[in-house]
Amino acid sequence: QVQLVESGGGLVQPGSSLRLSCEASEGSLDPYPIGWFRQAPGKEREGVSAISSIDGGTYYTEPVKGRFTISRDNAKNTVYLQMNNLKPEDTAVYYCAAAAPRARIGLPRGKDYKSWGQGTQVTVSS
Repeated sequence: QVQLVESGGGLVQPGSSLRLSCEASEGSLDPYPIGWFRQAPGKEREGVSAISSIDGGTYYTEPVKGRFTISRDNAKNTVYLQMNNLKPEDTAVYYCAAAAPRARIGLPRGKDYKSWGQGTQVTVSS
């Protein structure tokens, strides 16, 4: 089972950008669909974005569409989440997760993902 580690979070002002990374500490990310999720204080976890391991297809939920970009670099064993034009409502702990190898995916749903990272905090505040 792949082990995931997130990095890249931080404190930024509204309108800024951050790039989160999801790296495999053990195993290869190549066969795994990867999703990004977030959980704000007092709120349920929500899906953000996902990328297929079959065709590289990408999926975004409405709150982040047009602002966030997911990508994967299999040579670096890393999936990225580029977040632009950040808003205070983007403040949350962000998690990456891996679904079953070569699974067909769409918009990220937590129940489809089996291996989770520890999370990285993103705070957007002036």
